[in-house]
Amino acid sequence: MERTSEIYSGTSMKRIVCFHLFNDYSGSPKVLKMVLEGLLRKGYRVDLVSSRGGALDELLHYKNLHKHSYPYRFSTNPVLTMLRYSLVQLYTFFLSFRWLFCRDVVFYVNTLLPVGPALAGRIMGKRVVYHYHENAFVKGAFYKTLAAMMQKLAHEIVCVSTYQASFLRRTHGVTVVPNALSKEFTERLVYNPEEAFNRKTVLMLSSLKEYKGTREFIEISRKLPEYRFLLVINDTRENIDGYLSENDLTDVGDKGNLTIYARQGDVASLYNAASLVLNLSDKHKIIETFGLTALEAMSAGLPVIVPTEGGIAEMVEDGENGYKIDVQDLERIKTHIGLLLSDRELYQKMATCAMKYSQRFSEENMISRIAEILN
Repeated sequence: MERTSEIYSGTSMKRIVCFHLFNDYSGSPKVLKMVLEGLLRKGYRVDLVSSRGGALDELLHYKNLHKHSYPYRFSTNPVLTMLRYSLVQLYTFFLSFRWLFCRDVVFYVNTLLPVGPALAGRIMGKRVVYHYHENAFVKGAFYKTLAAMMQKLAHEIVCVSTYQASFLRRTHGVTVVPNALSKEFTERLVYNPEEAFNRKTVLMLSSLKEYKGTREFIEISRKLPEYRFLLVINDTRENIDGYLSENDLTDVGDKGNLTIYARQGDVASLYNAASLVLNLSDKHKIIETFGLTALEAMSAGLPVIVPTEGGIAEMVEDGENGYKIDVQDLERIKTHIGLLLSDRELYQKMATCAMKYSQRFSEENMISRIAEILN
């Protein structure tokens, strides 16, 4: 491991205490894992407070990381979810005071949700930095309240897109640092437009939340039996089967062109099996602040179809590296899938543009900029 003095000579290295609510394999913990791994390799000492399991537990082999774990999971019952959330905030609020007498400590809060430790940090006079992944202002009152508290509590706010930052009332202490992908991940992606075109396979990574487009993806797969469809749902097989049963979708695999995967720890092989990637988030219910799956897809040279608004839309030049089409227009989405997967010349042109665009996002640049903010 490189010595810290070789990287930041003359700079006082801070001890990072990082808080993240739910440790799974969704976008925000994957980005956090990459940032923390970069900081750990630079010699930072990191205390990580998060739930058990998920992407962040892949960092436990680092000797300069110590993890404080608690049990936490979401529930379909909103009252139960809020009760669990509140208990975690109380626990992490009081846990935070173990760093009361530690010098050069910065509290690094990932997403809006860990408000308890952010409040504790300000009470103790610690530096509080938020890594803001959501867009609270297109959500309900709960998220808007958390966003208001973030703007009061944070010394610095890291936004992932210009679109996201534009909603904040405060302008001081706000920095846009786009997400990136780890070299370890991108090195496992295979760029081969010829083979990708021949696969005729459409991929989407989603969840069981209604606004993520799972139902619509299934509907498109039924209307296009000539193509193969892969759907990765960030949930357990048990919950997926329950969702399909409750929504009368138990026959979705009858035509043999749709495969549904439960939560995956590694999705590189799925991108390598695809031709095209969709994001069908409903912009009337949620707006993506950054398109991590779109960036992953383009890093494999895959064109994408995404919504027309949000940080994810900033990443797509319509007709160049993908298309911007809202989920409400399934017929247009279906038409453009057919257009791309039937025109070899068009597909290869868009695949090349997608790959070139993805190269703008540097893992090292993202980590270095966040390290500067933390310092």
